[in-house]
Amino acid sequence: MAPKWQAKGDYFETCNCQTLCPCIFLSPPTEGNCTVLVGWHIASGKFGNVSLDGLNVAAFFHSPGPMHHGNWSAALYLDSRTSAEQSDALLKIFSGQVGGVPGALHPLISKVLGVKSAEIAYQANGRRRHMTIRDVGESEIEALEGAGGADVTISNHPLGIAPGHPSTVARSKQLKYRDHGYNLDLSGRTGQYSPFTYEG
Repeated sequence: MAPKWQAKGDYFETCNCQTLCPCIFLSPPTEGNCTVLVGWHIASGKFGNVSLDGLNVAAFFHSPGPMHHGNWSAALYLDSRTSAEQSDALLKIFSGQVGGVPGALHPLISKVLGVKSAEIAYQANGRRRHMTIRDVGESEIEALEGAGGADVTISNHPLGIAPGHPSTVARSKQLKYRDHGYNLDLSGRTGQYSPFTYEG
């Protein structure tokens, strides 16, 4: 029986779709496939008695068609600063083994490319989000400016990795990824960020 757990903090993603990823509205991706790099910074979290405060997690997903159809390939990257207990907790949570939001996404994944410990740097600065996974990838996005200078936000979209929180729409300054046979080097594509709250 898994212990009670919770994690909350800051989340962002960027993918190869143009402007706004149609996948979150259960529509086909603009490029025929959706290839996305995701990052989470856990401001506070616990898995039983194990603290997860301040740790980072990243994931790479590739969907050969509309994301809600499944058949994703996925790779997971866990903060190299963790203890063995923390690493095990992050793996169980973010692979979907112990339910919550990651557990709901788990049935969409048909191929696990790998799980690695990695040096992950995550920065949230105003309307910008930036993440590096050492020797693997880098992503950076900046929020779009809406009417009157306000953020452009989306709420209650049907396919969301951080449900329950409005997402701020952004554009990528860079999306680089090189691992498991994939090689991406893109900019000017879509992105989004929001708080996240997971529990199980």
